Amino acid sequence: MAEPSSAPSRIRKPGPEHAVAAFFDLDKTIIASSSALAFSKPLLKEGLINRRAALRSAYAQLVFSLAGADENKTERLRAEVSRLCAGWDVAQVSAIVRETLHDVVDPLVYVEAAELIARHREDGHDVIVLSATGEEVVAPVAEMLGATRSVATRMQIVDGRYSGEVDFYCYGANKAVAAKQLAATHGYDLAECFAYTDSSTDIPLLEVVGHPHAVNPDKLLRREALERGWPILAFERPMSLRSRIPTRSAGVVALGVGAVAAGATWYGLSRRRRLR
Repeated sequence: MAEPSSAPSRIRKPGPEHAVAAFFDLDKTIIASSSALAFSKPLLKEGLINRRAALRSAYAQLVFSLAGADENKTERLRAEVSRLCAGWDVAQVSAIVRETLHDVVDPLVYVEAAELIARHREDGHDVIVLSATGEEVVAPVAEMLGATRSVATRMQIVDGRYSGEVDFYCYGANKAVAAKQLAATHGYDLAECFAYTDSSTDIPLLEVVGHPHAVNPDKLLRREALERGWPILAFERPMSLRSRIPTRSAGVVALGVGAVAAGATWYGLSRRRRLR
């Protein structure tokens, strides 16, 4: 039985005729928590959510992290958070994220993930963050990490406010779709590409690359990784992002939308893939 490791399988430099990408999930792969949940305190402080909603969010995250949840529970949570986000002013949420991003994210980034991202960049690979969290949160985090680009969930905006609907769910099989589209656009050879994730819902993504890796995997992904011989990595050391990566401009950070991501995350979980 393969033992978890903090180091990935050997990273190969791309040949002159092929481009290579490393696809990273965000929550529990790059950072040691839920990126959506991380912004609940700033949103509470600014009055967008109340204490009851913040506590329910924290409890729901605990349930998922410890034992998972069935489809009915996740759909109820998704619907609740979608209702919560509906009507939020985009500019206000962007300002909250702009002011709190570094304090929220800094303590959560795994040292192992940051080092691995740096290794891929040194070896000439593009680094792409794929996340069910909202794109306005994922984009600035990805830039801070030195990623090449990111693809995330897109929330619908009507007249400057969130409608509570989602235009694109970057979750489950949609991550594999996004990887294929990026490969077609940027010339990546998927057989030479890498992927890193903690969740069994991302198995479709792992299946389309030549070098899949399970990072701090959930029970179902661990079982699948052991059966398929996929490397299992253990990331254990959160770090201060600010101490290693230069702070980006406020203009970049202003892309952020914090807890709107939670609605997309809960929706995605409702479509959780069941392994046979």
